[in-house]
Amino acid sequence: MDDDAKPTRLADGDELDAFLDDNPVALVEFYTSGCAACQAMEPVLGNVARGTDVAVGMLNPGEDLSLVDRFDVRSVPTLVLVRDGEEVARLADGFQGASDVVAFLEEHAPEAVEAQ
Repeated sequence: MDDDAKPTRLADGDELDAFLDDNPVALVEFYTSGCAACQAMEPVLGNVARGTDVAVGMLNPGEDLSLVDRFDVRSVPTLVLVRDGEEVARLADGFQGASDVVAFLEEHAPEAVEAQ
């Protein structure tokens, strides 16, 4: 757990690839500007970043449209959990509270989630 951790804003696919290379387990939020649910996710993801050992990234796929197909983004916000560069799980059900996101991580990446 890192009390200073916060989500990393990523600009494009190159930055995403570097982020995934640097972090063996990462949660990436795909969002769009103007999306109220996406904006509401930002403080939630900050809490998740501080409360777990999972690196959290945020990316607007509109800045790099190849990511829409690459990660099959059909709605926002979409949360994709990546381990060693491969998607292992996703949440694409709109706004999720911190407890829901942590439960999702506990299910799919328990080694990266410390006891709360």
